[in-house]
Amino acid sequence: MPPPDVDQISAALAAHGLIQRGGFVLSNGDVAPDGPSDKPARSVLLVGQTGAAPWSHFQRWREAQPVNLQNPLDSWSREVIGAVAREFGARAVSPSDKPFLPFQQWAMRAEGLRPSPLGILIHPEYGLWHAYRGALLFEIELPFGEVREQSHLCDLCIGKPCLKSCPVDAYSEAGFAYEQCLGHVRGPSGGACRTRGCLDRNACPYGVAYRYPEDVQAFHMKSYASL
Repeated sequence: MPPPDVDQISAALAAHGLIQRGGFVLSNGDVAPDGPSDKPARSVLLVGQTGAAPWSHFQRWREAQPVNLQNPLDSWSREVIGAVAREFGARAVSPSDKPFLPFQQWAMRAEGLRPSPLGILIHPEYGLWHAYRGALLFEIELPFGEVREQSHLCDLCIGKPCLKSCPVDAYSEAGFAYEQCLGHVRGPSGGACRTRGCLDRNACPYGVAYRYPEDVQAFHMKSYASL
């Protein structure tokens, strides 16, 4: 069987507003997940988004689903990426699958990114406004190019506004105060966070052209507040 055409994979993903986010060949020292036929995978191809490109595709799909559908964005991502996986002889996996797969480590390896103070990987063009929706696992080695470490914008950011905009100081050099954040978002004074998104994330000066619209941010915050 010939190797999959990466341009055709890109076209199949683009039909849903998704893109390839880099990939790599698993080494002998890696704990390899299963591929499509239960043999160890050899290649990992990350799938994700930049900005809110998939939102209109997701919304059209959502209109045809039950109103009370749980985790609709995960369901849509699994359906779309799963169909692409079947077309190209891969196994689709999701960041929310259990047991959890090391998606952040995979993403750092595939694109040479590093975490911001908020824990989100920061991209030199997209800033904090990007995401990984899944991955395609192949049992053959794909011809990925060399991955170069990207410039880390946080090293250049003197003021660190992403650590100064949260009203309850949920993010700090010490880490993320999850319960403090969630309590505020759910509470009477968390209206701005619920409707406009995380204030710390929005304070980042990079990648603002890709910032999610308020309705997209409100969707994500509603999902977060319901945890």
